[in-house]
Amino acid sequence: MSEVTNVSIKEQNKSAASSLLKKNIRKFLRNKLAVLGLVIVVGMVAACVACAIAGVDYATPDLTNMKSAPGNGHLFGTDTIGRDLFARVMFGGCYSIFIGVFCSVVSGIIGAVLGAIAGYFGGKADMVLVRISELFQTFPQLVLVMMLVAILGTRGMVNILLIFVFTGWMTTFRMVRNEFLSLKGETYVKVCEAFGMSRSNIMFKQILPNVMTPIIVSTTTNVAVYILQEASLSFIGLGIQDSTPTWGNILNAAKSVAVVTNQWWIWVFPGLAITLFVLAINFLGDGLRDVLDAKQQ
Repeated sequence: MSEVTNVSIKEQNKSAASSLLKKNIRKFLRNKLAVLGLVIVVGMVAACVACAIAGVDYATPDLTNMKSAPGNGHLFGTDTIGRDLFARVMFGGCYSIFIGVFCSVVSGIIGAVLGAIAGYFGGKADMVLVRISELFQTFPQLVLVMMLVAILGTRGMVNILLIFVFTGWMTTFRMVRNEFLSLKGETYVKVCEAFGMSRSNIMFKQILPNVMTPIIVSTTTNVAVYILQEASLSFIGLGIQDSTPTWGNILNAAKSVAVVTNQWWIWVFPGLAITLFVLAINFLGDGLRDVLDAKQQ
């Protein structure tokens, strides 16, 4: 009899989860901007990856078509030394999107772990971690990133990834810490403690799953933040080496007034790529927040 009851309960739980999932999908699909954002993100990522897999040449200059307008076999035209701009924008998307996703995920994980420790244990651990986060937040993040880039001196992908992760965990940390402070007093947490469950299991298996929604939304929207930061640093010459075709490095060629006024395609197309992807990520993040955040229901 008990086995039948357990099976019935499991079936009811599966049915409820399936119903909630369908409800969330329908709600997401009703948000036209979120759907548009998802389509643009998936489309741009697929196009960039396809060009990378196909091995489109982005480095060899066409000396007969330097600074050529769109056409003549070059969909987006060519840059100042004759390299195909379409291929560079596609490959630049691979690098820029990777930077945004990697830094957002890793900094989110670090912030979530530190926020869980600070919120659950409180006391000195909480005080130290909060003071460290306040020290980082004393400076605007982009200014702090520029300072660290100048201190390290060398420009490279690894340095940029480390700096972004090192300076980007505070927002997630604050959010997770606040959620833990409110949830650690709940009845189910007290029951787990009474049964002798380890603190790590309580933190990461019982409480953290209830905080995943804001973490997911924050991680999604932070992708756009890191892409913009990389583009800003590369544009002013503090980002990745010029040989790596990130969107920011492509825009770096448009610092000249002559290029801005006479070769509009060199800055319009990479600028449009950044604008479209960042807007799409923000639309997608807003849609996920509306669907997943119970406070927004």
